Order: sequence, then C-alpha cells, then structure tokens
Amino acid sequence: MNSPSDDSAAPRRAGVDPKLLEILVCPATHGLLEYDAAAGELISRKAGLAYPIRDGIPIMLVSEARQIRDVP
Repeated sequence: MNSPSDDSAAPRRAGVDPKLLEILVCPATHGLLEYDAAAGELISRKAGLAYPIRDGIPIMLVSEARQIRDVP
C-alpha cells in the first residue's frame, strides 16, 4: 500500500536527469552550472545567466537565459 509520503505515489516533478547535469556546461563560458530546483533553472555564475528548464529540458540558449544580479 502506498502512503502519501511514498515517492512512487507522488507525481514526479519535472526535474533534470542528474547524469545530464554532470555533462552540461554554460554555452557562453563553458563553465560549470548550478541546478536551482526551486527556480527551475541552471545558473552560470561566471556568465551571470540563468538558463530555464522547461518540461525537464534545459534550454541552453544564451538568447533564452535571463540575467542574474548576484554574480560574485
């Protein structure tokens, strides 16, 4: 019997495959990306860009990315 806290009973959120995250890099800088699950974005701190994830698919186009301000 499935309980409400059972992962198999809950609908799966549109996340990104962890193996895909290991190989993706920022198309602008070829640097590392951080996954922000809450915002549904991949963050490139070096470029100051956030790439959207739509239906579990990262949109790796600079023209689709939004500028972020908290770049070190």
